[in-house]
Amino acid sequence: MTPPLAIVAAIARNGVIGAGGGLPWNLPSDRAHFRALTMGKPMLMGRKTFQSIGRALPGRETIVLTRDINFKAEAIHLAHDLETALALAVERAKAMNASEIILAGGADLYAALIGRADRMYITFVESAPEGDVHFPVIDWSLWREASRLEPEPRPQDETRFSFVEFRRR
Repeated sequence: MTPPLAIVAAIARNGVIGAGGGLPWNLPSDRAHFRALTMGKPMLMGRKTFQSIGRALPGRETIVLTRDINFKAEAIHLAHDLETALALAVERAKAMNASEIILAGGADLYAALIGRADRMYITFVESAPEGDVHFPVIDWSLWREASRLEPEPRPQDETRFSFVEFRRR
């Protein structure tokens, strides 16, 4: 059985997910939530997303999809087309006995795979920052809300947020 594909993203009220190669907010609570959601699972991401993180994250296997055949990085798996990346993610998930495959961005990869995703873990960020990367439009009729948490922000968190899990209908 193929493990489910789960999108993990933080989205501002205006749809922004990135600015200038990084996140347009500082939310340590969301970073901790991301870590908890992704630990022990394969993470599929595009090259720009990987480069914004800067390294492979411990406790996860990172699969980077890139058209750049010269791109190299330590401690990651590389794929140069979408189907190869997905097959590698399935293989790694089975080897790791992971409950799901994480799709960690960016926007082009979200757009390419949202129609194949089974779950979405969305952090709704209660701000509308300037940004140059946006989450694709979501057809909400295809999704049902499975859970919602609205924690009190930590002192270091720049804004309020909600953690919402969606399952495909």
